[in-house]
Amino acid sequence: MIIVPEREIADLMTREAAFDAVEKIFGAMAAGDAYNFPVVREAIGHEDALYGFKGGFDRAGLTLGLKAGGYWPNNLETKNLINHQSTVFLFDPDTGRAKAMVGGNLLTALRTAAASSVSIKHLARQDAKVIGMVGAGHQATFQLRQALEQRSFEKVIGWNYHPDMLPNIEKVATEAGLPFEAVELSGMAEADVIISITSSFNASLMADHVSPGTHVACMGTDTIGKQEVEPALLQKATVFTDEVAQSISIGEAQHAVGQGLISEGDVHQIGAVINGTHPGRESADQITLFDGTGVGLQDLAVAASVVDLAVAQGKAIEVDF
Repeated sequence: MIIVPEREIADLMTREAAFDAVEKIFGAMAAGDAYNFPVVREAIGHEDALYGFKGGFDRAGLTLGLKAGGYWPNNLETKNLINHQSTVFLFDPDTGRAKAMVGGNLLTALRTAAASSVSIKHLARQDAKVIGMVGAGHQATFQLRQALEQRSFEKVIGWNYHPDMLPNIEKVATEAGLPFEAVELSGMAEADVIISITSSFNASLMADHVSPGTHVACMGTDTIGKQEVEPALLQKATVFTDEVAQSISIGEAQHAVGQGLISEGDVHQIGAVINGTHPGRESADQITLFDGTGVGLQDLAVAASVVDLAVAQGKAIEVDF
């Protein structure tokens, strides 16, 4: 079995490799060549932690496995560890034997950023100039850095419930040579692309905060009850997602579907746009929305990629198992 420790991931996995892996797996999902297993996610009654499993099988790439991990909200404050913790396990689909164990913390951040960037590539207007960030935590920096590579943006605007965190994303904008402006949520109307990346259980971004022609990537809702945007926004938009079943049950679409504003049939796989079987954006004033719930196959795709890189660069640890 191969082990790729967390400490090696930053030197192995690039944003480009993560983007390619995620784009490819979304296409495979839409083509029926890969599928996710049902998600297990539970409050364990200790340290206020949420723990779970996400897994799947990619028949095209012969990648089988799962990611185990979750959210420990006290880690950063009391243990000097990041709150999100995870490990990816890969198995040989021909024999069932354990194939690899891979540190999943940075990979999760990179694959989540890659997912919203894939949606921007395929759904945002080509002339998009202003990108808005709703949320300014640790993950927001990954989202913004990757998103800036998809269009010729000229300005970054941002809002966060705690304004003192906005320098996190201002730093990324400055590094990219772009001006940054802190705005109220109503100021998001200036944005051509909006990424929402919060852990909120109450909507922040309202339908009237979003202008015609905007692409919105909602990346924070992955649990029953979480909510980042007003359900009426999904009613106004053409909605895309990584996986429809997750979108309507634990993703942003759960609320709009629950209120009868949209139906399951109104939610489309982003992979269909990638494969050319869905037209995606059809007009300059169309609002598009990507509901990024996070699927196990994303984790497996980036983990398989990093295992290959680790072996090629001599950084993989091989053990008998």
